[in-house]
Amino acid sequence: MVLDPRDLYEVDSDVPDLNGAVLLHHFEGFMDAGSAGRLLAEHLAEGGEGRIVARFDVDGLIDYRSRRPTMTYAVDHWAAYDKPELVVWQLFDEEGTPFLLLTGPEPDRHWELFIAAVRSLMDRWGVRLAVGFHGIPMGVPHTRPLGVVAHATRTELLDEWTAGGHPALGDRFQVPGSVAALLELRLGEAGLDAMGFAAHVPHYLAQSSYPTAAVTLLESVSRAAGLSLSSAELTAAAERVNVEIDRQVVESAEVSDVVRALERQYDAFALAPGKRSLLVEEGEALPTAEEIGSEFERFLAEQGPTNQSEQ
Repeated sequence: MVLDPRDLYEVDSDVPDLNGAVLLHHFEGFMDAGSAGRLLAEHLAEGGEGRIVARFDVDGLIDYRSRRPTMTYAVDHWAAYDKPELVVWQLFDEEGTPFLLLTGPEPDRHWELFIAAVRSLMDRWGVRLAVGFHGIPMGVPHTRPLGVVAHATRTELLDEWTAGGHPALGDRFQVPGSVAALLELRLGEAGLDAMGFAAHVPHYLAQSSYPTAAVTLLESVSRAAGLSLSSAELTAAAERVNVEIDRQVVESAEVSDVVRALERQYDAFALAPGKRSLLVEEGEALPTAEEIGSEFERFLAEQGPTNQSEQ
């Protein structure tokens, strides 16, 4: 039986003219080092006047047994159910320019049908560009500017980006697929514009909440989408976390040694002619997350779910 992609969502009928708007998207469940993409998506959704204009049928897209939603038990009864939501927000930047944000759990099934559904919404609203974002772990120190990997369906979309000193990876390799990557691929095959950004996150902070990477993504997305997006709250959160990271480094000689080794590697790369990426060259030693030591492990524990929600 052939399914209609439009059956996957419910959409408001009174959405204003969005012709030429940008669709930003982030899906939880795939790689997102430092929770960079999640932090940015939450910042955008909570940061201003906006509303949900479309909801996807999560019952048809999500495998609840692989990602069980949270339920709350109170004394003698079940009191609440944290229902997963995969939605499209209509939001506005600081200059009043409307844009869209698609966010929620990455679908477990019907990827092609879901992408066709997203395409139908983009056509309905006249979306001109789709932009995805997330974080990836890299062998970089937190004391240096974070890099960003950019990719797009047309080389021309990357011209300004590469001219700004952010080279592409320049390599060919295979990785596990994601809905975000497949969406960009399918949009490109249809002749539509789409981009994606992956912020470098120090590998020893990949499992924590790292707002600095979210700020880096926000700056990249803002420039690519032509939006004026406030970064004040994310920047404040990044400053608080960085203060704690620096304290941990000062208090541990082992941690300091690892960070200095990463700094030397980073600086050597920055000065190297024909640099392509910060991926480690063959035979080159790279400190592992385990080498950070117990003090950094304690820091990561302190940045668990409870603290992350406060940032």
